[in-house]
Amino acid sequence: MRLSAPLFRLKRRARLLSRSESVPLHQALDRIARAEGARSWAALTARLAADGPAQRIIGQLRPGELLLLAARPGQGKTLLALELLLEAAKRGQGSSFFTLEWSEPEARARLKSLCRGGEVVPDGIRIDASDAICADHVISRMRDAPTGSLAVIDYMQLLDQDRRKPGVAVQVEALKSFAAQTGAIFVLLSQIDRSWDPTGKALPDMAHVRLPNPVPFSAFARACFLHDGEIRLDVA
Repeated sequence: MRLSAPLFRLKRRARLLSRSESVPLHQALDRIARAEGARSWAALTARLAADGPAQRIIGQLRPGELLLLAARPGQGKTLLALELLLEAAKRGQGSSFFTLEWSEPEARARLKSLCRGGEVVPDGIRIDASDAICADHVISRMRDAPTGSLAVIDYMQLLDQDRRKPGVAVQVEALKSFAAQTGAIFVLLSQIDRSWDPTGKALPDMAHVRLPNPVPFSAFARACFLHDGEIRLDVA
């Protein structure tokens, strides 16, 4: 289900509507839900609950956007990224996984493990585990991809580990420019700085993204943060 805005923003919109028109909040919520194509707020949330995180997120991504997907190690960011690839492939979008962390057999085995109920990994998911991965390498491999193709880069902080390549800021801007020209969608995985304390804040945000080198966050249309089973998708 594709929403016009993240769920928390729709709730905020309903609260503002409730105040401005002096109507009960449940009525305002239902009006917002009807504008999204659901009978009521309860029906809207039920439909969203029937979808997994990957389905909900991919339904809100637009061609030409960059998504930052960030979490601490072991919190499921790579798993969610692979689920996004599978969902994109099921929807007929091009799907590519550029990984500096895994080998191609490891990545394909993980994709296979995510398939349930007799499903198989859709044909056409491209996996690139080259040590040469950088923005120029990704762009060269994506030139023939159809509009709306989704590519995951695992992960952002490794793009400039080879000092012969441009800095990560230059590479992110190059990906943004390419996405705007072609309608590709890029998902960049990112680490979270160890200074973030989950006891003080349930989920990290842009301020907690690990930055060995500066990154232009303005390049990202959206950001997704994970921790301890919670997921939040923000407009960056």
